[in-house]
Amino acid sequence: MALAIFDMDDTLVDGDSSNLWLRYQVAHGLAPEEMLPHEAELLRAYYAGDLAMEDYMDYTLAPLRGLTQAEVKHWVDRFIEEEIVPRIFPQAWHQLERHRQRGDWLLVISATGEHLVRPIAQRLGVADAIGIQLELADGLYTGRTSGVLSYREGKVTRLNDWLVGHGETLADSYGYSDSLNDIPLLCAVDKPHVVNPDNTLRQEATRRRWTELTWQHEREG
Repeated sequence: MALAIFDMDDTLVDGDSSNLWLRYQVAHGLAPEEMLPHEAELLRAYYAGDLAMEDYMDYTLAPLRGLTQAEVKHWVDRFIEEEIVPRIFPQAWHQLERHRQRGDWLLVISATGEHLVRPIAQRLGVADAIGIQLELADGLYTGRTSGVLSYREGKVTRLNDWLVGHGETLADSYGYSDSLNDIPLLCAVDKPHVVNPDNTLRQEATRRRWTELTWQHEREG
């Protein structure tokens, strides 16, 4: 059974779910609007490949401090239906189904918190997902992360741990990502695909002869 490994944000979903989630929290009074400008600066660093993910997570997880998993899930479920589902690329649905029909094992791996990654993956019909782990104390979110962050080389580390735990290998594996931060992940799989790459990733993909895909929503009107 071959693995088909998908990045989530800007690959399966047209947009960054962490950014959309913070905006959703602000819109519903769950986070202060003053957080948005600094979060935008951190996100620009991410797209430039210059972000220390610990800084982004520490900042954006602050609104979850003291909340239970059930409280967060209530809002995340609403957020996914209202904001994420309409942003899933049609080609993403098609590619996921294509791998299902082949009998491949689907896995979503993301540098987003697992409180978002797991339910979004489930909404996509994908049972297995890896996201940044969130720390809990006495059943409440602390606003901190735990373990190795699934970002850059950390994605490969977390993936390798998952492979050992599931008795799988990367033989004949597929990988899909939009991000230059995922070059280590794309180098690890047998059949890398770049989705809507920026110029930097496109140049790398061309040099390495990786497959390039263009996914977009159909224009209305």
